[in-house]
Parts: sequence; C-alpha cells; structure tokens
Amino acid sequence: MNNFQMTPGEVIFVGAGPGDPELITVKGLKALQQAELVVYAGSLVNPALLDECPAGCEIYDSAPLNLEQVLVLLIAGARAGKKVVRLHTGDPALYGAIQEQMEVLDSENIPYRVIPGVTATFAAAASLKQELTLPGVSQTLVLTRLAGRTPVPDSEALRNIARNGGTICLYLSVGMMDQLVVDLLAGGVFTPQTPAAVVYRASWPDEKIVEGTLADIAARVAAAGITRQALVLVGEVLKARRQGVPEKSKLYDAGFAHGYRSKVE
Repeated sequence: MNNFQMTPGEVIFVGAGPGDPELITVKGLKALQQAELVVYAGSLVNPALLDECPAGCEIYDSAPLNLEQVLVLLIAGARAGKKVVRLHTGDPALYGAIQEQMEVLDSENIPYRVIPGVTATFAAAASLKQELTLPGVSQTLVLTRLAGRTPVPDSEALRNIARNGGTICLYLSVGMMDQLVVDLLAGGVFTPQTPAAVVYRASWPDEKIVEGTLADIAARVAAAGITRQALVLVGEVLKARRQGVPEKSKLYDAGFAHGYRSKVE
C-alpha cells in the first residue's frame, strides 16, 4: 500500500464521508493524522474524526465562517509551511463549494490536492440494502436537488429530469417534500405508486429511514419530523427487496462470455 505523505505548505481537501467516522477513506484518514491545521465543516462532519488529528494540530470549525474567513485560515496555514486539511462532508466534489476555494488557492499559487469521499447517496443505499441500478429497471442514477436559496438551472428543473425516469436521489430538498412530489409526478413517468425512501443522517447512530410511495411519502416524512439532513430516493429499484430482481445482471451470467471468463454451454 502506498504511504501517503502530505507536503508542508500544501492544502488537502478531504471528503470525510457521510457521517460514520469509519467511512472516511484510508488516504483521507492518513491526511488527518498528519495535519497541522484542519478547517472542518462543523455542521455536518462527525467530530469524532478530529480525534485522529495529532497533538498540537490547530482545528477550526468553518460553520460560523464565510468563504473569505475560511480562505484566510487555509492560505495563512499553507504560507506558514503547515500541512493543511480542509475537511468536507461526503465527497467534496458534490455540493461541497470547493471550486471557489480552489480558484483562490490557484491565484495565490498555493498547491492543493483533493481526496474523494463516500457521498451520502451510497451510505443511504447501503442502509436500505438496495442496489440503485438494476437490469430491466434502471441503469441511470441522477443526483440533484430542488431549487432553494441556491437556484437550479431551468433545464435541470426536477420536473424535466423526472421525464427520464430511472433512479433519482435528491439532496437538500427534504424540507420541500410536497413540491418535490408534485415535480416528480409532473414528469409523466413516475406515478403515485412509485416507491420512495427518505434516509435521515445516513450512517450516523441516529439514522432514520422512512419508506413509502410518492402518494404518501411526504406525509410519512412530516410525521417523522424530518426537515433537514436527509436524502430522498425515488425509483422502481426500491421495490426490489420486496418483489425481487426482474432481470439478472449479465456480469455473472454463466452464459455470458467476456475477456475474463468463457461462456458455459
């Protein structure tokens, strides 16, 4: 196994994973264990991960900070020759707002790298014990969100995306369940009987799962008191645990040959 080493004066963006501290990557963990300054997303990152930081490491919670304040910490730390980690929740490339940070680091000639993480979609699928792409059901997974304070391009409005069917996972949208259901049904592919699931704080000790259909999922979520920090998953794949897989994958089909396996007659 490669021995990952941080470089003094470098910023490492690390995906902390969805919540369970054991779901950080090996490389991300090694970065934390070498860090001399960490700026972490305190509203979402599990603070247990900070126990991995070495003694004397400077640790800052970015939840009360704006972009400029975060960048002051990252730049000052890097220019002081420290090993700097910017710890984001999930995977930093997804709704992580890292592009604007990297642009400034580029302009300041500060080197950086990105270590990916496990996004909450896959933690939710694991909790549901559900594959999200099934032959004959769905071969497409869309990660999206409803428009809120952050707008969504008109071409990516949920009602437009819903016209394609498949499996949809919505971030940052559970507080707008009624609108979410209206938009999904407006696509003309999903129906009130389409299965849906909401996973609150996937992989955390207080994780909560609510399952239903588009006809009743909004009411079920309201009854559960879930208004934030949850993913909404929608699609026919969610029936598989109850009804079975209609079509088996070719990957392990004995009658399907490929470069590593001969066909069994």
